[in-house]
Order: sequence, then structure tokens, then C-alpha cells
Amino acid sequence: MKAVVQDTYGAPEVLAVREVALPAVADDEVLVRARAASVHPDVWHVVRGVPYLLRVMGSGVRRPGNPIPGTDVAGQVEAVGASVARFRPGDEVFGETVRGHQWRNGGAYAEYVAVPADQLAMKPANVTFEQAAAVPTSGIIALQNVRDIGRVQPGDRVLVNGAGGGVGLMAVQLAAAYGAKVTGVDAGDKLALVRSAGADRVIDHTADDFTRHDERYDLIVDIPGNHPFAECRRVLAPGGRYVLIGHDLFGGSGGRWIGRGMRTLLPLMARSPFVPELPGPTRLPTKQASMAALRELLEAGAITPVVGRTFPLEEVPQAIRCLEDGDTQGKIVITI
Repeated sequence: MKAVVQDTYGAPEVLAVREVALPAVADDEVLVRARAASVHPDVWHVVRGVPYLLRVMGSGVRRPGNPIPGTDVAGQVEAVGASVARFRPGDEVFGETVRGHQWRNGGAYAEYVAVPADQLAMKPANVTFEQAAAVPTSGIIALQNVRDIGRVQPGDRVLVNGAGGGVGLMAVQLAAAYGAKVTGVDAGDKLALVRSAGADRVIDHTADDFTRHDERYDLIVDIPGNHPFAECRRVLAPGGRYVLIGHDLFGGSGGRWIGRGMRTLLPLMARSPFVPELPGPTRLPTKQASMAALRELLEAGAITPVVGRTFPLEEVPQAIRCLEDGDTQGKIVITI
């Protein structure tokens, strides 16, 4: 099969398309004929190999343990392992290809990929393979932070900072689907897209600072973490919650050892038992349960993936460069 191969960490140009053997399929796995895969920051982290902490968390110290990047896939079931009963050949599926944490390659940038069956859901008929591939990582992160950690309720006033990115657009749509009144914050050229995703109000962060407004919010979902918590806290309503996702900056300025996001998140986690606005440790649903919830939302039309640009498998380096530039509106998707 054709696959994108990564022999070392570095710039996107370290990636090359080669002929490799089909992956072996374990008893609890499914062999998927990939039709589309998405590009997102977790992929970028493992291609670049930063922050360095991810290398000892399973990615590989000197080089990636799995040489094929990509963790989000949509395609058709080609074969199933001996213990798999949920799927059969020909089923159209989508999901993440990695177990547990996402900071490692998952083999999605290839014609075929072996995926744990419990990471997959049936693809709804009303979305394309490209749309379905745009969902898993962004959708799971948004679902966990809006529904499970943020505990959004109908009528809540929700602010999504960084609303124009992959996770942000999902967070806006989910909050709106759960009956919240949503304010989206991002750069001016993304605000029309944010509004179309379901935001009732938009703020251009290049011209306005939401932390200086009189509006109060029941939930702030902060994706970039570009304001100190103290500033965000002042615009929370009584009983409000603040959830930090903490996207690291591209280009290496996010911290090469543990990452900017983790440096910000860890102190907030330590303070959470003493600060009511900071949700404490939360028991999160399994990935299988989260994928099932996303499938239902897609099928009902409550969320609609936004695909900004597509690239063929041979142009994965250009796709990752496009992600680094940050100019694309919607998700970047690889067609296979």
C-alpha cells in the first residue's frame, strides 16, 4: 500500500510517500480502507517532535515508534479481527486510530490502517468521508470540554475563545446544540464562519478584548489560553466555569520541553480544589461512548463538520504547512 512515512522528527519535509506492507490486524482491530484523514495540531506535534515530553509519553525518543502519521480516519471496513462483532466488511466507519492519549502517530495517512474496533463508529450517511474524517479528535476534545467538564446546560451563556479553529467550531456547535447562547471569539476573517456555526454573537480579538466587557458567562471554553485566568475569571457569572484546552503555538514558540499549554494547565489543575470556577478531575466517557455521541449529533444535523481545504496523500507536507500558517477556515483533510 501507499503510505506517508516519517523516519525522523523535523519539518514537514521529512515526510515521504512510499510503498509499505499492509498493517497486521489484531483480534480486536479492524482493517480500514482509508478514504480521508484529517490534519490537526496533535499530528503536527509528532511530526515536529515537540514538546519533547511527548517522545517519552509513547511517541518514540529518537524517532516515531509508528512511522506513519495521522490519527483521524474515515473509510470502509476491509476486514475484521477474530473477536470483532460490531463491524463487517463494507461498513463505512470513522474514528481515531490510537488508543489512549493522542501524542503519537496512528497510521492514518495510508491506504489501509488497523484500528481498534472500540475507537470507531459507523459513519452517518448524511456526511461525506471528508467531513467524517474532520470530526474525531476535534469532536472528542470539544465534547469532553463542553459537555463533560464544562457541564453546559440549556440557557447557559457560553464563550468560546478560539472559536474559528477545528476544536472551536465544534465547541460552538455543541454548545448551541445543547441550548446555550454562544459568543465566539477569533480573528475578524473567521467570524462569519463562527457565526454560521451557531454563535449568537462574535468578537474580533484583534480589535476587542472580551475580558474587558460587562457581559458575564456561565462557561468559558478557552482554546488558545491567550489571557491569564484572572482576566477570564472577572467575566464569569456566579457559579461559572472556566475550561482551558491550551493549544500550543506553532513554530516552536510554545515551549520545546513541556509545551505552553501544559505549563499553563498544570498550575490551574493544582488550584482547582480551591477555586470553584476551575472544574476538578472529571471521569470522562470512553472514546467509544464519545464517538457514539458524535455520530448521533452528526446524524441529527446538530453538528456539521467544516472542511476548509483538501490535499492528496502525496501533499501531506504542504497540508501540514497550511496548518502551521493558520489561514485555512475549517479543517484540513487528506483525501486517499
